[in-house]
Amino acid sequence: MRPYVIINAAMSADGKLATRERKQTKISGHDDFLRVDRLRVDSDAVMVGIGTVLSDDPSLRLKSEEHAGMRKANGKDPHPMRVVIDSTAKMPADGDMFKKGLGRVVIFVSEKAPKEKCDALREKATVISAGRDTVDLEIVLDELSKLGVEKLMVEGGSTLLWSFMSSGLFDEIRIYIGALIIGGKDAPTFADGQGFTNPDDFTRLTLKDIERIDDGVLLTWIKKA
Repeated sequence: MRPYVIINAAMSADGKLATRERKQTKISGHDDFLRVDRLRVDSDAVMVGIGTVLSDDPSLRLKSEEHAGMRKANGKDPHPMRVVIDSTAKMPADGDMFKKGLGRVVIFVSEKAPKEKCDALREKATVISAGRDTVDLEIVLDELSKLGVEKLMVEGGSTLLWSFMSSGLFDEIRIYIGALIIGGKDAPTFADGQGFTNPDDFTRLTLKDIERIDDGVLLTWIKKA
């Protein structure tokens, strides 16, 4: 069985994930940061796309040593597996993901990824080919299941989120909406990508919960049956 997939993101009140320059933007506050950290604690793996890696250089590690200790007490690595979707092996070998936090790093590439780049990354991570021209998410989920991942947290960016949502490869969406406006027609939104044109193709959701956190609100949706 494929992992249970939770999409988690924070966006502004006008639906933007960052500025038009795609610079990392603080949208939520302390309490929501703790919520995200707790969600990472409960996840077997955390995933981002290569665009997020190149723009933000995230470590994806747990911020709280207490939370890392909770995982260790349960016989797990202190930090969840870090997963990157990177069709052409652009992952920088000196990124924070390799410097901060202990735990496995898995990079999914396509068959078009240059061999020399994949070989270099294999010195620091597990590299898995999953798709001919681009990474196939169905193959990714199958491979993660083989690696023991039962719960996967997907954090972005917007193109990766679109890929999961448009293909129906998710179970739950948690969106924190912050009390700010970013604006910009070229700023990334929660679901970039090609987009639907036929209403029959729209991804339909069922609202599960609403919670006020900091100055914003957390909406939890599940995929409509």
